[in-house]
Amino acid sequence: MITVIRIGHRPFRDKRITTHVALVSRAFGADSILVDEKDETLENTVNRVTENFGGNFSIKSGVNWKKEFRDFKGVRVNLSMYGVNVDDRIENIRMATEGKDMIILVGAEKVPIDAYNIADFNIAISNQPHSEVSALAMFLDRFYKGKELEKKYEGKMNVIPMDHGKLVKFIPDEQQSMKILYESGADERIISHVTTVYNLSMAMGRYANADMKLIAAGSLLHDIGRTKTNGISHAVAGADLLREKNIDELIVRIVERHTGAGILPEEAKKLGLPDRNYIPETLEEKIVAQADNLVSGKNIVTLAETLERYKLQGLEEPAKRIKKLQEELSKACGKELDEIAMELNN
Repeated sequence: MITVIRIGHRPFRDKRITTHVALVSRAFGADSILVDEKDETLENTVNRVTENFGGNFSIKSGVNWKKEFRDFKGVRVNLSMYGVNVDDRIENIRMATEGKDMIILVGAEKVPIDAYNIADFNIAISNQPHSEVSALAMFLDRFYKGKELEKKYEGKMNVIPMDHGKLVKFIPDEQQSMKILYESGADERIISHVTTVYNLSMAMGRYANADMKLIAAGSLLHDIGRTKTNGISHAVAGADLLREKNIDELIVRIVERHTGAGILPEEAKKLGLPDRNYIPETLEEKIVAQADNLVSGKNIVTLAETLERYKLQGLEEPAKRIKKLQEELSKACGKELDEIAMELNN
């Protein structure tokens, strides 16, 4: 675990630079940042970035920096233009941190001599005046040998790398999902159905320890294609509509694969559907698909009722897949899905 500690912060003068220190800490592999002066606005800004772009980065302001730095159980590094060049000490630091945590002190204009005396390593990124933001970025990059740039984040907003232009795909929350539904022309019939599927999916997701933000958006948006068509192709229509809105592919695939327990390639071909994968693969895709199977209109039904409906339509093989999916998810939840459904009905 790597902690950055920022000292000398002045809330009314240094907010922007300290925000950048925090953002570099997060983006370049640190796990948390401590700031000496209390600054709730700074905390809120950094927490919003983490919430939107992902990760488990944390921030705490108003700490006693000397106590935190002195009492830290691990390797203490002070970044300063007066220290030893990073390339002359980075291997020593890597060796010293094997099996240990590290704290990195980043100061403002004047760093007290205590910081130099407490530190295990006083490190310079050049002995010339420059930004503490660049110093922290270069130190972390040297420490991780560039591997920190390969770290994957899953947040509400995900930047898609492009040679030209810019593209951000996002995972909407409940309020944003409902807004998308209404703006797309969803009527009350669709709204009441997806709301019930949402409630059942969320209950299943909690038991199965699934990604709840994916469950929330995927369940609310799973039938958005019914604003275009009520046929078997509504899942395709919904997926295409969401792609046009730059919704994250994790949500798009939940929508695209929610029909029954999935549609096999040969079935899709007979139905005239585009050549795509319609089989739910992730836990979240499976949960939303099965929750939809257990909701008729706005009412939660039993598995037996769902299977009977499929058999009456001559859909024996899809019914078998739905039953198998029920068994798989009941095991993942540690509880029969019909029991979870009964809890909601009661």
